Amino acid sequence: MDTKQFIEQTVSGNQVVLFMKGTSQFPQCGFSGRAVQILKSCGVKNLVTVNVLDDEEVRQSVKEYANWPTIPQLYVNGQFVGGSDIMTEMFQSGELQELLKQAQVV
Repeated sequence: MDTKQFIEQTVSGNQVVLFMKGTSQFPQCGFSGRAVQILKSCGVKNLVTVNVLDDEEVRQSVKEYANWPTIPQLYVNGQFVGGSDIMTEMFQSGELQELLKQAQVV
């Protein structure tokens, strides 16, 4: 399976996917850590994380896949939501909680 197929299958096969630096238990950057904290505080169940530091090809390809230059990247029900800054804004406005509720992942 090539990298693009891996990303597509991961995103389409799981309700909530976070491409991040590190793991949810041990984030390797502040932005990834903030993203995990936001999702946990929203009550997300079954969060799937992909550590982009484990594979340079995934790290670069996921940026092209979403046409988004930074990590972390959040996908909900196959749709790209955004990075850490967008997640923070959506969380503060209540929009992220509503999106997650509608997606039935909390």
